[in-house]
Amino acid sequence: MEKILKTGTGWRLGWNPQATEFHGLVGGDTWAMELTQAEFDDFCRLLCELADTMSQMSLELMDEEKIACEAESERLWMQVEGYANAYRVLLILNTGRRAEGSWPVEVVAELVQATKTLKIF
Repeated sequence: MEKILKTGTGWRLGWNPQATEFHGLVGGDTWAMELTQAEFDDFCRLLCELADTMSQMSLELMDEEKIACEAESERLWMQVEGYANAYRVLLILNTGRRAEGSWPVEVVAELVQATKTLKIF
């Protein structure tokens, strides 16, 4: 498998299986951070879990209700915040490097979809 970089308006995802330590990349228009394989796997898993939760919540909430949901692992913390069908994503890296980033509402659907297909070959 070769290096992969997927980009869209307001987001970036990358994967380099030959890297020695930092295999993954996540970012926005003006920021990026490299992640270890475990961190990147956690990011993809937690983002999909949060997206699924928000989808399920759309059946329970009225259109004008906002919600915030969190998920975390040993390595990172994530939150989605907004309406069940339109929300932003926040990420905080809890390991030695300590970093944070976020994606606005407008880009989250593409980011989630790209996360689901990034390492499929």
